[in-house]
Amino acid sequence: MSIESVRAFLAQHAPDIEIIELDVSTATVALAAAGHGVEPGQIAKTLSLRAGDQTFLLVTRGDARLDNRKAKAAFGGKVSMLGPEEVEAITGHPVGGVCPFGLKAPLQVYCDVSLKLFDEVVPAAGSTHSALRIAPDRLASLVDATWVDVCQERR
Repeated sequence: MSIESVRAFLAQHAPDIEIIELDVSTATVALAAAGHGVEPGQIAKTLSLRAGDQTFLLVTRGDARLDNRKAKAAFGGKVSMLGPEEVEAITGHPVGGVCPFGLKAPLQVYCDVSLKLFDEVVPAAGSTHSALRIAPDRLASLVDATWVDVCQERR
């Protein structure tokens, strides 16, 4: 069902974007990078987070790590990850297929500036075997995301 909500979202907002379905799982950054032939950083992972009473999504490069200090400053409090059952209940997508498209209910979406290092990123598309290719700025525009800098500096 989840991939169908992403299809419906894309049909309405970006009919030129096609969902790519693979025979292998792309549920982790490493699997997705291998499956789509890109470096891990190019995978746009979507984290389901909470700060205080605010639940939101953060899309960041696949190999990025959240910087707790930056995240606390940006989101107004300590940030925690949602559990798998809560993620699916809130987004409508299973863990490994979470993306900011076709959500069960509206959620605030943030995109980390680390995505801008790439011309094209590969976010999931609602299932553990699906994804799409998109420019970071277009991804942010489609979901009305706010750009933030909340990940650790790459070394």
